[in-house]
Amino acid sequence: MSTQRPLAMVTGGSAGIGFELAAQLAGRGYDVAISGQSTRVHDSAERLREYGVEAYPLQADAATYDGVEAFWSHVADLGRPIAVACLNVGVGVGGASFAETDLDAELRMIGINCSGLVHMAKRVVRAMRTQQGERRILVVSSTSATTPTPYEPVYGPTKAFGFSFAESIREELRDEGIIVTALLPGATDSEFHANAGMGDTRFGDNSWKNDRTLVAQQGIEALLAGDDHVVGGDDATKQQVIDNRAMSEPEKATRQGALARPDQAPLMGTVTVGAPRAR
Repeated sequence: MSTQRPLAMVTGGSAGIGFELAAQLAGRGYDVAISGQSTRVHDSAERLREYGVEAYPLQADAATYDGVEAFWSHVADLGRPIAVACLNVGVGVGGASFAETDLDAELRMIGINCSGLVHMAKRVVRAMRTQQGERRILVVSSTSATTPTPYEPVYGPTKAFGFSFAESIREELRDEGIIVTALLPGATDSEFHANAGMGDTRFGDNSWKNDRTLVAQQGIEALLAGDDHVVGGDDATKQQVIDNRAMSEPEKATRQGALARPDQAPLMGTVTVGAPRAR
């Protein structure tokens, strides 16, 4: 095992944007530790090794305290400084109105998107403060942080939490030389919306969405440049966030609701909608 290469860690790194973040780092010569909910994480590690680096996979449930701790221990046990930490794991719950979505699914989402983020960030920040050299943290939020999200009414606020959290700890850590960047992807061609129960909305069609490789590249480039945040996606996605800053909250809610409203809302109590899975 080489200890000359810098070490990066990516939560939720087995698929989607998370895997592409790991691939961007591997392509730049970082060894990468990745977590994932399913056994796919081991196949993803094999793909990352094709870049000529080492990959350290761990299957863990990011919704639980023990799952977060397990991945942290997995990284810490390598005994190497962490140059880059991508805190990417996140899930969505949608496909129906708040009255109809499943409470347990939404509480689990809050546990992953908010509590799990804080938990892992605490471990990473405290470790980085004892290190020298490169120390960078990427927090993956969403353009949903900049708008109300009807038919995903809990998801958007969890992403707004992540964005504000990233900007807050960035200021705290700035004088210590630890860089924190937030990545705000727009709708991206991954399994995310299907897993969130939104297959019968406009977001169920991946053909018009941003390329996940491009989004990850933009995120890593912004992180390495020391930017405070970057919107991941094409020019239209970036313009949408600019427009969000100028529009009223009711205007944005109406626009977003028209996109996210399911074609045929289920009757209350007949289904469990949007059981989340980590991306």
